Amino acid sequence: MGFELPELKYAYDALEPHIDALTMEIHHSKHHAAYTANLNSAIDGTDMDGKSIEELLIENFDNNAVRNNGGGFWNHSLFWNIMSPNGGGEPTGELSSAINDAFGSFDSMKEDFAKAAMTRFGSGWAWLCVSDGSLCILSTPNQDNPIMQGEGIPILGIDVWEHAYYKKYGPGRADYISSWWNVVDWTIVSENYETLL
Repeated sequence: MGFELPELKYAYDALEPHIDALTMEIHHSKHHAAYTANLNSAIDGTDMDGKSIEELLIENFDNNAVRNNGGGFWNHSLFWNIMSPNGGGEPTGELSSAINDAFGSFDSMKEDFAKAAMTRFGSGWAWLCVSDGSLCILSTPNQDNPIMQGEGIPILGIDVWEHAYYKKYGPGRADYISSWWNVVDWTIVSENYETLL
């Protein structure tokens, strides 16, 4: 059956001025579409066909085609879903309490997260994850994610590949990260967290 490129729940220009329409269009319709197509090509006609994306990522870490394209498929699917034109602000409820328990405050979590995103050399991701019942921040290279090696399950992630921000911010990764918080949909992130409790 294969995997399908997920439709966005907002228009390409809906996240402006924080993420520009051209970046969104290229990122979704070209990059994510390519990961999806290449993943399907890698699993078509094999015993991997029909497995969940999480199973594929865990079981095929040494298969570069599945690891890179499956990671790209999963990572971007999460990335689009945790953003919204009505995002920003702060989390509430159980997620807010968990962030305070793990990091001391929301602002401290944002600082640690930004550090993980800024210090990722080259291309990759920063993640807010649930691991052993607690929150943690991790960073992975390329299209890897913490699921692949059992390090945690991401509930929030930021893409720090240059294609995610370069058209608007140039080499200003820090400006992109700072502005990105304005589109984070904490309702969705909280739902991601609560499903793992």
